[in-house]
Amino acid sequence: MSIDSHKHFQNTECRYFPCHQIDTINCLFCFCPLYHLENCGGQYSVIDSVKDCSNCGLPHGPNGWEKVIDRLKEEVQKKRNTNETHK
Repeated sequence: MSIDSHKHFQNTECRYFPCHQIDTINCLFCFCPLYHLENCGGQYSVIDSVKDCSNCGLPHGPNGWEKVIDRLKEEVQKKRNTNETHK
């Protein structure tokens, strides 16, 4: 077992697999934790006011776990900074 095994897995039994056309797909973030961010850093389009991420591989590709965790940390820090300035 790899030391980084918590960062990657594939659910090849999923009826949607593969949901993205990338070489090594990581199903860990099946629903992207960055979806709610207007500027998530991924490649998406907007169709009828709904964010369509089907062309994005950011959380599923190489170093996806690190990219998502780093971005979430960044958002938490922004929130903390905002809260501190409003005290």
